[in-house]
Amino acid sequence: MTSIQQRAELQRQIWQIANDVRGSVDGWDFKQFVLGTLFYRFISENFTNYIEGGDESIKYARLSDEVISPEIKEDAIKTKGYFIYPSQLFLNVAKSANTNPNLNTDLAAIFAAIESSANGYPSEQDIKGLFADFDTTSTRLGNSVTDKNSRLAAVIKGVAGLKVVNFKESDIDWFGDAYEFLISNYAANAGKSGGEFFTPQSVSKLIAQLAMHKQEKVNKIYDPAAGSGSLLLQAKKHFDNHVIEEGFYGQEINHTTYNLARMNMFLHNINYDKFNIALGNTLTDPHFGEEKPFDAIVSNPPYSVNWIGADDPTLINDERFAPAGVLAPKSKADFAFVLHALSYLSSKGRAAIVCFPGIFYRGGSEQKIRKYLVDNNFIETVIALAPNLFYGTSIAVNILVLSKHKSDTKTQFIDATGEGFFKKATNTNVLKDEHIEKLMEVFDVKEDLEHVARSVDNSKISENDYNLSVSSYVEAKDNREKFDIADLNAEVLKTVDKINRLRADIDGIINEIEA
Repeated sequence: MTSIQQRAELQRQIWQIANDVRGSVDGWDFKQFVLGTLFYRFISENFTNYIEGGDESIKYARLSDEVISPEIKEDAIKTKGYFIYPSQLFLNVAKSANTNPNLNTDLAAIFAAIESSANGYPSEQDIKGLFADFDTTSTRLGNSVTDKNSRLAAVIKGVAGLKVVNFKESDIDWFGDAYEFLISNYAANAGKSGGEFFTPQSVSKLIAQLAMHKQEKVNKIYDPAAGSGSLLLQAKKHFDNHVIEEGFYGQEINHTTYNLARMNMFLHNINYDKFNIALGNTLTDPHFGEEKPFDAIVSNPPYSVNWIGADDPTLINDERFAPAGVLAPKSKADFAFVLHALSYLSSKGRAAIVCFPGIFYRGGSEQKIRKYLVDNNFIETVIALAPNLFYGTSIAVNILVLSKHKSDTKTQFIDATGEGFFKKATNTNVLKDEHIEKLMEVFDVKEDLEHVARSVDNSKISENDYNLSVSSYVEAKDNREKFDIADLNAEVLKTVDKINRLRADIDGIINEIEA
């Protein structure tokens, strides 16, 4: 199957599963069960392939649990980070899903066993809690055991029916595509801000390319608001594995999304020793200070969220915020994320961050932070993207590219809201590969291009009160229909003359009638 056919088949199957449990499970909750089951299938097949090692005479799923020696189990955990007995494999559970009266409790026990298999090993923290949001005993699945089992069986059978030959060699990103499809169908209806922690794959691809542009290799890549890990994984997808030497790092505040990010790492064959995703508040409890600096930073932090800010007097002395001499507003943490990323960035790297447009022109402390960034020549480019690219918000967001190795004292502004930089679609607009290539070419050459790009000396930005809005420096193309005023006046005169003659004719007719 082609990638288009694979993606269509995936979406058809997910929609079929949704129909099977429609009305009983909230769409937003349903998302967790589908993604959790997809992950369970993946790690089962991945673990089976590892054990069999390409030997077709070995059929791991058919073996008895009792024949597995402690040595085999220990070696597997040290390599893969976890262990799954044959009876616990997705394949074997799916076979009896429709008739197993203990399906929900059996699954809970299997998930607990997989997680606990890592206890005492280096992978313990990477495996712990992976299935926490896949609660098979939850009342969200139904009030009775029969109802729970019926709906779990429907999801398991649906995922089992997905025609996946090999997750790794597939033409599509099964987990990412499934997540994107579920988000697009359920985020708005559930009243949840799906766009807050999910970046569409096309935008993720652009951000990854910006952060890693012309870097033959990077030490490691980092996302301070990792979400489901899509930005980190686009970096892996776009570049050969050897380019990212020391792995993938991220921090996420939402527990459910944190689990999805870790699942996503395993689903993309990033072993436990090559990623480190932390749970917690990046702004007040930052991790990985001992791992910095990072050569590549990618991020789509939540837009204009509240944070403690000036209510914590110690933060002004924090090494991330102190250089700017001011903290981001308590009601708008955007620049706190920007300064955090800048602090973690290496002298040769780049950070590409999705930002709410308002931070680039508002006054107060945000203006002071912009002054710090411009005066120290940290801003390479500000890109205005087309509206309606993200789920959960229709605003036209910007991408801020930070760099500590600029060769000039200019800031580039790119207006990518016009024709040729996106494709209009019914629900959300789309960045296609050709749009990304075009944008990256403009970013690379740093040449002025009418209505599209302009490089502005930092002194000019200073004179403009450190306004960093793209529209302040790149004149939008006027797409209004143009008229020749002389021709228009001539047409008006002709029309007036016709009206006058018509009135005279009407007056003549009326006079004849009244005579």
